[in-house]
Amino acid sequence: MNNQAETIFSAIVAAPFGAVGIRTEAARVRELVYLPPHFGEKDALDAVAELAAQQVAHYLLDPDFRFTLPLLDAGSVFQRKVWDAIASIPRGTVRTYGQVAKHIGSAPRAVGQACGANWFPIIIPCHRVTAAGGLGGFSHHDDENGFHLGVKRWLLAHEGAGKGPWQQQSIFN
Repeated sequence: MNNQAETIFSAIVAAPFGAVGIRTEAARVRELVYLPPHFGEKDALDAVAELAAQQVAHYLLDPDFRFTLPLLDAGSVFQRKVWDAIASIPRGTVRTYGQVAKHIGSAPRAVGQACGANWFPIIIPCHRVTAAGGLGGFSHHDDENGFHLGVKRWLLAHEGAGKGPWQQQSIFN
């Protein structure tokens, strides 16, 4: 683990794609971050971080696990509207940015930006939103062979999403 991780994260959980960093503040989860494999695990510093670490680990074993974590208020009114729509997408299915946009009365690009600004990935499953003709981006990254899209592919496969571009070239299989 590096010194920055020691100070930024309240806990780090190992994952098949690398790790998940957990930040807490005021007895709530402030943020979850996908971390590359060179980040080591870190024991929880507080009770909320411990609960979040346990729940993240449980989800990584069971894609049907439902999170019950106290989340810090984050995002704009629009972002929260997008995140609420994303949270309603069932495990094992995907929606396009356009479908989510139509559902909430917005534009696909705005939905994509809100997805990328998600402070609570996995809990608010923005990985379930793809482009109409492919995987799309993830966490404001769009390098097809990069770490973040590899995480998106792994999460979709973990949740049993049907056939699609996410099944190609996963660097974590």
